[in-house]
Amino acid sequence: MGRFLKLFVAVFALAWSHAAFAEVQMHFHSVNGSVMFGRYPHAFVVLEGTLRDGTRINENYGFSAEKTTPAILNGPVKHAVISEEANFIPKTNRHFTLTLTDAQYRRIKQEVVAWRDAPGKYYDLETRNCIHFVGRMAQLVGLKVEYPDKMLRRPKKWLNHVSSLNPRIRTASLN
Repeated sequence: MGRFLKLFVAVFALAWSHAAFAEVQMHFHSVNGSVMFGRYPHAFVVLEGTLRDGTRINENYGFSAEKTTPAILNGPVKHAVISEEANFIPKTNRHFTLTLTDAQYRRIKQEVVAWRDAPGKYYDLETRNCIHFVGRMAQLVGLKVEYPDKMLRRPKKWLNHVSSLNPRIRTASLN
């Protein structure tokens, strides 16, 4: 009986520890941008970790115009949900990180698909850009979000602003 109990405790502890360590984190990033290197300022999210069922997650999503042309200055253009190359992410600014439940992760994924599959011309520099996309992801996990006009083209400043609106993430390093 003693051996059975020890075995049961060991198996239970192993199963519990797997569940306890299952979590997905959502990191909020910005890219400073540089005209010389053909990169515009940008905001995106990184999702990484493990779901409770053991599924490994390593994804990132941002929202952009399908093509960068002067047309983006004149209103809505075709859109794209984009992913950054893994080796580029460490070169960006990580503003803060939140831990998601499996349900929150699934809701985030649904929203990414909704933005990706929206019909027509969905990217608008003033009303529906990468900041609005990342802001929606933040709202879905309970963060307060504002879109001050002076920050709509300044993702780094905007993400620092979002951090200041949410005291539970204020202790994160503000880049």
